[in-house]
Amino acid sequence: MNCSVHHSVLLSYGMEKRLDPVTLQLLWDFVKAKEQLLKSPYFPVLFSFTAYLTFCLPYIALDFLSTKVPAVRKYKIQPLSYPTLGMMVPCMVQCVYHHAVFIFPVTVAHWYWRPVDLPVMAPDLPRVLLDVTVCLLLFDFQYFLWHLLHHKVPWLYKTFHKVHHKHVSTFALTTQYSSVWELLSLGFFAAINPVLLKCHPLTEMIFFLVNIWLSVEDHSVLRHSLSSFL
Repeated sequence: MNCSVHHSVLLSYGMEKRLDPVTLQLLWDFVKAKEQLLKSPYFPVLFSFTAYLTFCLPYIALDFLSTKVPAVRKYKIQPLSYPTLGMMVPCMVQCVYHHAVFIFPVTVAHWYWRPVDLPVMAPDLPRVLLDVTVCLLLFDFQYFLWHLLHHKVPWLYKTFHKVHHKHVSTFALTTQYSSVWELLSLGFFAAINPVLLKCHPLTEMIFFLVNIWLSVEDHSVLRHSLSSFL
């Protein structure tokens, strides 16, 4: 009986080890099938903008819902603060403007100097988890130093960072409500870390998604959010 259980555990462990690469390979094959889109100079800015809006929408809905439903309101850190449409629209307009005028040219230059290489094989799951974790930790450390510097030096704060603190009570769309310098600086940190670690393109995409999601969630100021524990 014990031998049977031991054999089952070993078999399960062996299948899991074989399944992880297969699962990621299926995902990578699906992504790689969109090779023409992935290699387009438009893809990075569309990917970033779409991911950002997608992660913002649920929190925008919750903000509007909290004005009518007390059960939702109790999960807000500042339950009496309600972002209005008049507050959200300028954030949205600025986001579109920054992506079109500043981020797009930068991503095109990046696309030109570093052409997209799509390897045949997907990365192993443990390597993906490790690389994403290291990228997040590096970015968090870089942002901490950047943020500290811009609060310690009055000129930097007034010139570049003050706009990000316009809204005392933040909401999802204030995540990227910042100066061009701040947006491009943080974008550079996010882009350079996977390059330095020589991450697989799939790992790079997962890191970008997780990083954007955590940033949006952090600005949503909801109680018990995942970012508050990281």
